[in-house]
Amino acid sequence: MGLFSSFFGKKSASNAKERLKLVLIHDRVNMNNGTLELLKDEIIAVISKHLDIDPNMVKIDFETQGRSQKLVADIPFRSSPTKKNR
Repeated sequence: MGLFSSFFGKKSASNAKERLKLVLIHDRVNMNNGTLELLKDEIIAVISKHLDIDPNMVKIDFETQGRSQKLVADIPFRSSPTKKNR
């Protein structure tokens, strides 16, 4: 067991737990990975019209609070969050 934990460690177990939570949440909201990626692309497209963001760093996930789920978007700005010129 010591050899196994030295290769994978606590971080790997933590990552596996988070992935399992995400899979369970996806099942509850009946959303597959393809739909989540499409949603992410659409969110990026809309927000990019108004803000200078880094689309490669955008993270979209589900979180659970009690019995409810929420969609959480982590969208880093490239510059100060001011409106882009149209």
